[in-house]
Amino acid sequence: MIDLIRKSLLAGVGAAVVTKDKIEDAFDEFVKDGKLNATDAKIIANKIAEQGRKEFEETVSVLFAKLRDTSTQADTATHTKIAALQERIRELEKQLSHPPTRSGEP
Repeated sequence: MIDLIRKSLLAGVGAAVVTKDKIEDAFDEFVKDGKLNATDAKIIANKIAEQGRKEFEETVSVLFAKLRDTSTQADTATHTKIAALQERIRELEKQLSHPPTRSGEP
């Protein structure tokens, strides 16, 4: 599970890098065509990349919070199940140490 999450996050980082490269390539074309000057293109590309980075970090933060919550819920459920099983074992041990007497037996 952790490996899958790690791979997903790395894929996200890779996608962010590819996206930044694509943005820069697109703005380079605008600069070549004279539709945008190089300084403005760089500023806009940086703003877009920064926004993408922030969104990625927020997504990762939410993901880890959900994973933490899920893990806590699983731990609580596991502890509850273990406590119930321990109680059942105690009851069964009592029954084994004090078997019921059959009627008609001394």
